[in-house]
Amino acid sequence: MPDGAEPVLDVRGLKTVFRTRGGEVHAVNSVSFDLRPGELLGVVGESGSGKSVTMMSLIGLLPSPPADVRGGSVMFDGTDLLKCSEDHLRSVRGARIGFIFQDPMTSLNPVFTVGFQIMEPLRKHMGLDKRAARVRARELLDLVGIPDAGRRLDDYPHQFSGGMRQRVMIAIALACDPKVLIADEPTTALDVTIQAQILELVRELRQKLGMAIVWITHDLGVIAGIADRVMVMYGGQVVEQAPVKELFANPRHPYTRALLKTVPTVRGERAAKLNVIEGQPPILKAEPAACAFRGRCGHAMPRCERENPARRPVGPGHDVACFWDPGTEDWQDG
Repeated sequence: MPDGAEPVLDVRGLKTVFRTRGGEVHAVNSVSFDLRPGELLGVVGESGSGKSVTMMSLIGLLPSPPADVRGGSVMFDGTDLLKCSEDHLRSVRGARIGFIFQDPMTSLNPVFTVGFQIMEPLRKHMGLDKRAARVRARELLDLVGIPDAGRRLDDYPHQFSGGMRQRVMIAIALACDPKVLIADEPTTALDVTIQAQILELVRELRQKLGMAIVWITHDLGVIAGIADRVMVMYGGQVVEQAPVKELFANPRHPYTRALLKTVPTVRGERAAKLNVIEGQPPILKAEPAACAFRGRCGHAMPRCERENPARRPVGPGHDVACFWDPGTEDWQDG
């Protein structure tokens, strides 16, 4: 990642609300981050922390209603994607920002060949004719490691294994050489061996193509192996952000520390006892006015009940939204 390079994606104060019969749910609350050319940003947190909703909000993938993006800016190629027309968004999705969805089993249309599904964005966004699109589709299947690519273009999704279907999804996302690739837990439904193959493929493609990647996951082991920087989310907010080595060596937020303790380890001949984070993530009926993690935090104090901590720098490229300082065991009480 080039030092000092301008962000390819710059998100500031993003807010997304879902309108439900039971009232509003504030799913994303003033999220800010940037993504630089060639960087891989890992986004981690429990289910319900706002990871996927944040990324889908950026490019208008959430149905409205019930979703309502109520604030913030998403700067990409000099344009605020939250203020542009639906036609412009359609020209960005797939062409300049690729998206890999979580489940390869349901993300592909079962009634069309994989060749048709790869060729569709090539013809729509790049203006290729059918013959040129097919040649490019074959190149893409070769790129993602699918054997006998020319023949397999005419196969249907059910004729591929789960791992191969995920490779097809990656090929579709890469079809128009996007500047940014967003991968939403793309290895969750795959077994460990196939996960390793997909991760190695992403490393190779990133090195070869130089694109910026956002990798959404709950698996800290995956993030440790592929990310440059990590963003930890909880309650629809960013609670900590740091370079990957710094985050694992010096986590500063109680939630990040708790997450790291849940990673299974084996010591000696027996596995260590699996740690859990007691309680459940909050369902936010209003924009948080207090720390969302306070009910599950062993370091909570009165200030956490009356104020939502803002992110503050604690080191180079490292910021945290917490009043507690684990280095001194002191609190920034107010």
